[in-house]
Amino acid sequence: MRLFLSLAVSSLAIWLSTACGRGVAVNTPTDPPVSGNVNGNDTPNPTSTNTTDLRASATAAFDTTARPKWLADRIQAHLAEPKANPGVQISRYTYKGQVVYYETLGCCDQFSNVYNAKGKLICHPDGGLTGKGDGQCPDFDKNKTGESLVWRDPR
Repeated sequence: MRLFLSLAVSSLAIWLSTACGRGVAVNTPTDPPVSGNVNGNDTPNPTSTNTTDLRASATAAFDTTARPKWLADRIQAHLAEPKANPGVQISRYTYKGQVVYYETLGCCDQFSNVYNAKGKLICHPDGGLTGKGDGQCPDFDKNKTGESLVWRDPR
């Protein structure tokens, strides 16, 4: 029995020593580049340009038609403050038969604002701790029409 156990252990040791070495080779390429220069043309340049540009257009198509003075003043006030993240954006819509201006503000639980054409705050349709605004215009998203981007912080 002792002989059998000794033979089994020896066989296992031999098998492990050869099995671990099989098929394992770590080679570091040492061939020089084809041109003899690492800056050669082994890797060709791309043959096409990117078709997707995720950056915002530097020249956004803003609608500047009849911007009320209060709105121009509000835009100047935003430009005097540090840039918000995400940036402030103002859009014009028709809501309940009147022209309104929807202003998004920066990050994190801030209310968005909806102003009438004279600059009076009508409601906060979204934002706040619940994300549902102040409840004064819960149908704003469903009933706003005629979207037109008025201004987006370009910084």
